[in-house]
Amino acid sequence: MLNNIIAVLNTTLRLATPLIFAALGGVFTERSGVFNIALEGIMLIGAFTAMAFSYLFGNPWIGVLAAMGAGMLIAAIHAVISIEFKANQVVSGTAINILAVGLTGFLLGTMFEHAGQSPSVNKVAVLPIPGIKEIPVLGDIIANHIPFVYLALLLVAVSYWVLWKTPFGLRIRAVGEHPAAADSVGINVKKTRYIAVILSGLLAGLGGASLSVGLLGIFVKEMTAGRGFIALAAMIFGKYTPQGALLAALLFGFADSLQMLAQTIGIDFIPRQFLIMFPYVLTILALAGVIGSATPPAAGGEPYDQEE
Repeated sequence: MLNNIIAVLNTTLRLATPLIFAALGGVFTERSGVFNIALEGIMLIGAFTAMAFSYLFGNPWIGVLAAMGAGMLIAAIHAVISIEFKANQVVSGTAINILAVGLTGFLLGTMFEHAGQSPSVNKVAVLPIPGIKEIPVLGDIIANHIPFVYLALLLVAVSYWVLWKTPFGLRIRAVGEHPAAADSVGINVKKTRYIAVILSGLLAGLGGASLSVGLLGIFVKEMTAGRGFIALAAMIFGKYTPQGALLAALLFGFADSLQMLAQTIGIDFIPRQFLIMFPYVLTILALAGVIGSATPPAAGGEPYDQEE
């Protein structure tokens, strides 16, 4: 019984990691007043880029850096469309998601002449934490993961500090709540929003890389499988805070780990199809406000004509 619990909690951390990265990205961009539902597409492009560069250079960390750069580039496109041209942010994000599916599928076929998945590539190695790994139970749960897991947890604390303890975080929250008031005291609304959106792309790209060169060591067509949308749900369920997004991502990761380990831990009395549906049902409930309502920033999704 104890071994089953350890296995589920260990897997929960691993599966929640991509969600944590993307959800943190969502927190930054939504707090600045820009909706970014393109997190799914950015994660997918990040996953492909990380795999491709790991394949070309034989080093997964080069792939990680490339994925972060690709995420920033795609997010910058969304930022220009949404902030500069004041286009509908949901439509822009949807277009990027559709583009990501087609682009990664095309590049996958072009590089490897195989439409389904890439060859195996070098992935990031597991990094045990000395000292903690020797602790019974706790060490088995948290101390034997790939670096992405530790980085995701660290970035939750860093994001909280940035958003609530620094002047930059105050500016992000100000332009999301009342951009005109922020502008009146000298805050550059456009610049702040650009930074927040591009930062969300960096984090979502990192989340994608954690899938391809972190967990699997391959790229599979459409491998994000809605994780970007689940991350958005985690962000909303977590009330647009890093710590809330972490807890929500862990909940979704737990739901995912149950369906993966169902037979191993003896949950064979529930049809596997229902367990597979579980994370997505939670997503719908979170977005519908059934699990708890969350109030978005007051100026969320609204373009702003900044005074020159």
